[in-house]
Amino acid sequence: MAFVGQYSNIVTDTITALIVLIIGWTIAGLVARMIRRRVFASETLDDTIGSFAASIARWIILLITGIAIMGLFGIQATSLVAIMGAATLAIGLALQGTLNDLAAGFMLIIFRPYKIGQYVEVGGTAGTVKDINLFVTELATPDNVQIIVPNGQAWGSVITNYSHHTTRRIDLLFGIDYNDDADKAMAIILRVAEEDGRILKSPEPWVKVTDLGASSVDITARLWCSADDYWNAKFELTKAMKEAFDAEGISIPYPHVVQIRREG
Repeated sequence: MAFVGQYSNIVTDTITALIVLIIGWTIAGLVARMIRRRVFASETLDDTIGSFAASIARWIILLITGIAIMGLFGIQATSLVAIMGAATLAIGLALQGTLNDLAAGFMLIIFRPYKIGQYVEVGGTAGTVKDINLFVTELATPDNVQIIVPNGQAWGSVITNYSHHTTRRIDLLFGIDYNDDADKAMAIILRVAEEDGRILKSPEPWVKVTDLGASSVDITARLWCSADDYWNAKFELTKAMKEAFDAEGISIPYPHVVQIRREG
């Protein structure tokens, strides 16, 4: 009978533990989502901080849930501390990368080299930042592929933030024929740039002859625009310049190969 009673207690504790786990897991998710919604709805708080705080809150609740479950099986807090202390070295060695990612996550939040919604290159991968949590940074590439970068790798490598500044410079290179008028070509480039409302007046557009190539006179245009307009302005201006050159009789040459035949 004692065995039956003991078995019954184990079953009861197991069922209770499962219920506590489900409740704790659910509460952790609800709290995390609530924090994200509150922060994202605020105009004064950064979305990046909200995402990170939600991740911390979720893990704290799960940790409390784990301690409560251990208590159901008779593992007291003092015993738990002793066990954790004895296992610290082994866990630290086994999870060196994870602990490094955790520390890097806090560094990313403190210094904030990038934020949610910005287009960056971290760990050799470029994409829009979708989430930053305790351990990883989630990116979405321009073709909407999910990339997960460990925070340790992100913090330990060069970070290129294309969205940090409000303006960016467009560099355009055009090659014209040696027989064409370079001043006329530069005037066309300036005119097309000034007609595009996305190109800023300051800094002033810069257009110069920068190289005498094997088959063309190279002209470089450096134009400033809003960071949000960068790609559309770059592609559409390239097309507009080509059409303007065609209309004004400015030719864009291509490399020629001249074969000389020697009569023997």
